[in-house]
Amino acid sequence: YAEKLDLLLKLNESERITWSGKFRPALDNAEIVPRPDNGRVTIWIGTGGNPQSSMRAGYLGLPISYGIIGGEAAHFAPLADLYRRAAQQAQLPGADIRVSVGTHGFIGEDAATTRSFWFEHWHAAVEEVGKVRGFKAPGWEHYEKQATGKGALFVGAPEEIAERMVAFQRAMGHMRHFVQMDIGHVPQADLLRSIELLGTKVKPLVDAELGHTPMLKETKNA
Repeated sequence: YAEKLDLLLKLNESERITWSGKFRPALDNAEIVPRPDNGRVTIWIGTGGNPQSSMRAGYLGLPISYGIIGGEAAHFAPLADLYRRAAQQAQLPGADIRVSVGTHGFIGEDAATTRSFWFEHWHAAVEEVGKVRGFKAPGWEHYEKQATGKGALFVGAPEEIAERMVAFQRAMGHMRHFVQMDIGHVPQADLLRSIELLGTKVKPLVDAELGHTPMLKETKNA
């Protein structure tokens, strides 16, 4: 992984590259095409919570994105702090120090009804993964704990989800929160309604509480 990342970063910097490693043929003054319009692409490090990944991203001055699908969401905050400390130690010119998170979630008009509805789809998806990886899908009790309070599933009504997102952002300091809703073949009409509520109900509440520029925290650290 480290070698591929090193190659990718070098490809991003130059139209021609001479490079050698252990896991693929060497490149000798190779022309890299096509090129992005602005010359470079923004490369994020994605991780599920490995501390070494957080440190690698910080030392390289790259933004990081945490995929959070279980446990207590705020437990990832120490990893984000580790990432920022590594970036401060590296002190790379032009470092792009930003944190984003990705979670599962679903939004509806009524919290209890929404959680009951989405459980069927979430459980079906986890059950399919469990067949491949050899584990039994958790039941309702586990799901309800994850879908409320400090859990990693953001499922419920707009006001509740906004409140949980604000609390999570204050712990994690991230500047972007992705919500994956299409789990277990959710009907399109319900999916579109959830997306609509995220944009028209949840986001304004979060913006009002945090302000419109939550990424300022990252900019200052950079």
